[in-house]
Amino acid sequence: MGAHRAEPYGPDDAAAAEARAGLVREIAATGALDDPAWRAAFEEVPRHLFVPYYFTSRPGGWDRLWSGDPDPVRRRRWLRGAYADAPLATRVRDGELISSSSQPSLMARMLVELDVRDGHRVLEIGAGSGYNAALLSHRVGDANVTTVDLEPEITESARSHLAAAGYRPAVVTGDGARGCPGRAPFDRIIATCTLPSVPQVWTAQCRPGARILAPLATGLIALEVTDSPHGRYAEGRFLHTSAYFVPLRGVPAGRAGTYRSLGGLPRRASENDLFRFLLTLTAGRLDPREALSLWERERRPERERYGVTVGERGQWAWLDDPAGPYVWPLGQTYGPGTGRVSRGGS
Repeated sequence: MGAHRAEPYGPDDAAAAEARAGLVREIAATGALDDPAWRAAFEEVPRHLFVPYYFTSRPGGWDRLWSGDPDPVRRRRWLRGAYADAPLATRVRDGELISSSSQPSLMARMLVELDVRDGHRVLEIGAGSGYNAALLSHRVGDANVTTVDLEPEITESARSHLAAAGYRPAVVTGDGARGCPGRAPFDRIIATCTLPSVPQVWTAQCRPGARILAPLATGLIALEVTDSPHGRYAEGRFLHTSAYFVPLRGVPAGRAGTYRSLGGLPRRASENDLFRFLLTLTAGRLDPREALSLWERERRPERERYGVTVGERGQWAWLDDPAGPYVWPLGQTYGPGTGRVSRGGS
């Protein structure tokens, strides 16, 4: 675990400390902070230093809130938002969301599911604000954490935020779909943007027994990396929780885990989150009516009945059993020059 850091608060240090304590209590009430090491990280890492400004949506655009606003009412509103259990839009370009800071309770659940141990080397895909990298650094130490993002302006600001909070993990500007071979091997990989499939190169940069946690479709897939006589592969199931992140940047239209119009399907299905998950997971592979027939025949399966296998020759999603009968190839296989990971929420 990282050493206790000085808390470089601004003039509202007492208000920030109180707001952070309230956020920790709120997350702890969900059961996501039962691990004392992660509770200590959330108690000691000041989120407001990672979101000196953020954007809130309004009709026709975005409203910018920031720590240096001369209006004290708006400053208080900024601080409340910084410690709300909600995602925050941190970068907007031409009206499009580029990067965000994820909902803290979801971050806590993901960090617990990552199952980090002392001494583990962790790769984060999608630097975001740097907040998640700070939490990881608090847990395993700066030297064991690497965070990667495609956008130089994102990595530059994340590095600045981390330094202000007293953390200095490796912050790398690069294509996260290629991992970070110069810092490998890794014991854990965590992604903070939605993927259409899992880059196979990530498994090559992991130690056997490593764990990969990534948003896929509208869920979170947890994979264990294994060596076998047939080569290295990763396999695992989805967690029970839903997860909605900014999608992988650079994915061709129609390949980011979307599905076609649901017109003509019964409302009980088209408005059901689990059915939409199945459609997103099998986008381009199953016709919506075929998906509906499967979904009803299998008694509306929960997310944890689905899984993913990533091998050297491809990858596929499955229901109940990786050997079938319900198996679907996953959309995009990554290689040099293909999809790029650049925007995420942390």
